[in-house]
This record gives sequence, C-alpha cells and structure tokens, in this order.
Amino acid sequence: MEGEHLKQSLFKGFKAGLETTWVLGKVIFPVTLIVSLIQYTPLIDWIVNFISPAMGIFGLNGDAAIPLVIGNFLNLYAAIGAILSFDFTVKEVFILAVMLSFSHNLLIETSVASKVGVKAWIILLVRLGLAFFSAFIIHLFWQGGGEKARYGFIAPSTDAPSEWGEIILNGLEKAAMGVVQLAVIVIPLMILIQIMKDLGWVDKFSKMMEPMIQLLGMRKNTSTTLAAGLIFGLAYGAGVMIQAAKEDGVERRDLTLALIFLVACHAVVEDTLIFVPLGIPVWPLLCIRLMAAVFLTMAVGFFWKKGANIEGKGTAYEHKHHSF
Repeated sequence: MEGEHLKQSLFKGFKAGLETTWVLGKVIFPVTLIVSLIQYTPLIDWIVNFISPAMGIFGLNGDAAIPLVIGNFLNLYAAIGAILSFDFTVKEVFILAVMLSFSHNLLIETSVASKVGVKAWIILLVRLGLAFFSAFIIHLFWQGGGEKARYGFIAPSTDAPSEWGEIILNGLEKAAMGVVQLAVIVIPLMILIQIMKDLGWVDKFSKMMEPMIQLLGMRKNTSTTLAAGLIFGLAYGAGVMIQAAKEDGVERRDLTLALIFLVACHAVVEDTLIFVPLGIPVWPLLCIRLMAAVFLTMAVGFFWKKGANIEGKGTAYEHKHHSF
C-alpha cells in the first residue's frame, strides 16, 4: 500500500472509530453510572429475594440468585467473585457458568446492541431465554457433578466505598473508563478493518467465511461483523455493525441475524477462559454457546425467509388478481 493511500485509510478508520465511540459512548457512560449506583441500593437485594425461590427449577439453591443478579446487572468478573463466596457443587457452578455466558451485563450490552436497530426486547428475550432453557436442560439430563467445586483461586477482596460522595465518584470513574476502554479497542479495530478493506483482504476473508455465513442465512458482507463480535465482544461487534450498515450496505435482515448470533456467542475466548478458575470443564461450555448460536440463527433465518416467500407469493397473487 502506498504512503498516500495508507494515510487515507488511517484517517478514514480513525474517523469511523471516533464516530462509533461517540455513538456507543453516549449509551455506555450513563448506563454504567446508573448500574454502579444501583449496586449500593436495596434494589439488588429485592431482586435476589424475588427470584431465589425459582432457582430450584434449574437445579440451583437460593444462594445462586446472588451471582446471577450481580452478573446480569454488572459483569462476569463480578459474578465470578460472587460464586467464589459460596460452596456450590460442580453441577451448580457449571449451570451458573452457562447461564451467565448467555446472559450477563444485560443493561449495557442490550443498550449498545439495540443501537444497531434491533428491538431491545428481542435481545433480552434471546439472552434470557437461552440462559433459562439451557440451565433447565442441563439440570434435567446431567445426573453427575454432585461433588463440591474446587476453585482455582480466590478473588481478592476490595474495600467498597461507603459514602455517597465516594460511590458517585467511583461510578463516574467506571463510566469514563468504560468509554476509554471502548475507544482503545474500537478505534484501532476500525483502522485495521479500513486497511484490510483497502488492501482487499476483507473480500478474501468474506470468501473464506462464505460457507458458514450462508449456512446461517446471511450474506457474505456480514463476515467482518461476525468476526469482530466473536473475538472482541457484543459491544464492539455492535460498533462494527453500525459502521458496516453505513459503508457496506449490510441489510437489516443480515444485521439482525448477525446480532442474534452474537447475542448467544460473543467474545468466545475471553468469556470462556474466564470460567477456568472455577474448576469446571470449559470445552462443553464453549460448545453449548456455539451450537445454540448456530441453531438459533439458522432457525430464525429459515422462518424469516419462509415468511418472506409466503408474503411475496401473496403479493404476487394479489397483483395478478387485480390485473384481471
């Protein structure tokens, strides 16, 4: 690539990264601040007390409601810290890991993903539905795992702020760092993608991914979006999606299918390895996420296409009828 073309690629990628950071940052900052404040109010305790009686349906005891609520309001790291505080069985820890891998950091990730144009309730339905359904199936068919889980390490305890001034300051710091972290990942990612586009690598990558993309019912120009979400996470995948919709002409149907896939299976390396210290088998966890994402996306794509065909035939019949 010539120097002048490289400069143009860097500039375009940097500009796209800034725009995406601005769009997503306007969501991440306030939501992170609100969630950071909520954890110091009685709200989480009320939710835990409300859902504790239902834990038995999924083979969990009432204490399991605590890491589930914390993980869904905050993130996986906070949830794992909570799990380490209890003596769960291997089966209970595995069920919690599967549920949390599908459903965590709900408020932030749902808000960010909805900026792509998919209704927030669809994202919530998919994530919570997969979490509850998978937990029920595992509880129903897995008869082992009754021994106590042995954790690989104990999370270091940190002193929580006690005064509201410290709590608000801590929340603002977390919110600001969330946006900074987003920028640190998204801007270089957008620059890299822009350079790959200008070099023609994206087209080659799309060609390699084409069989998988077609299997999932999407067009090949969705491949970059899927790869970004799989590697970097749902929020960053959504950032690439927003840019792809602008530049690559990715249709809403493909964006929706890609988002459904990423809702079920994103940041597969980080979100899988994070559970290693809990002493559970992580390969089954990874396989469950991948299979759920593939089958759900294929099913939605199939019925969507079928519905579109039926609607198309109906329109054609109506046109023919009126022509007579």
